[in-house]
Amino acid sequence: MTAYEISDLPQKDFPEGLIYIPQAPKRLRIAGTIPTDSTFLCVVGSRKYSSYGAEVCEKLITGLKGLPVVIVSGLALGIDSIAHKSALKAGLKTVAFPASGLSVKTIYPRNHLQLAEQIVESGGALISEFDDDFRAALWSFPRRNRLMAGISKAVLIVEAGPKSGTLITARLATEYNRDVFAVPGNISSPLSQGPNMLIRLGATPITKQEDLLEALGFEQQEGRTKNLFEDLDENERKVAELLIEPLTRDELAERASLPQNQISIILSMLEIKGVVKESGGKIYLV
Repeated sequence: MTAYEISDLPQKDFPEGLIYIPQAPKRLRIAGTIPTDSTFLCVVGSRKYSSYGAEVCEKLITGLKGLPVVIVSGLALGIDSIAHKSALKAGLKTVAFPASGLSVKTIYPRNHLQLAEQIVESGGALISEFDDDFRAALWSFPRRNRLMAGISKAVLIVEAGPKSGTLITARLATEYNRDVFAVPGNISSPLSQGPNMLIRLGATPITKQEDLLEALGFEQQEGRTKNLFEDLDENERKVAELLIEPLTRDELAERASLPQNQISIILSMLEIKGVVKESGGKIYLV
């Protein structure tokens, strides 16, 4: 008996972030619902994790409670499953990209079937570009990693060894112009080598909850968390949400289906509000 209903996701409903990545998916199978009007944060790390990694992962995600944030991960053993479980515990939606098909007979890992069911029941989704009965293979893990990076505004690396597959997701995020965050760790721990290396190469270090909130575009004001998008009108928010990757004014106008003069006015307001900046002919989220 199927634990959840699986169907094709119509291409018109593909998340914006997955449409314009290299080797964009042509077909996606889905169980559940992709949350909307939210910031997608991919949280990944080592399958073999430390108590420090588990604690930090749960603490950072718990600190996002009540915010419009969706946690993305790969349903795998280790930090991935901790990220999903922490999101559910905090009342956040979460989206999983298994390296297998979505059938209850083949979903990987098998012992996370119950977690997969909870993700769907809690308003999140399972997504795969593989046939439902496809069994996970070595090559399917890096292939699904590009979808995890593509759908997200940023990728947070909690723990990873120097040759961990987690670093593939970080590399892809950089190639897709997504933000990369990393949790620094003990220099004597192999699990800290990946994040520490990423920080050395320019990743944003996340050393406390406030770092993550600020990096995601949230700011602390008088003990309350305020979303920087909160004061935007409908068209301003529409344009800002399209900037998951840097775009030219022409690209923005085309994707927003708005005339150039209106785009110029909206961008001027967004610059005044400190949401975007223009550099080298492209518009970036600040």
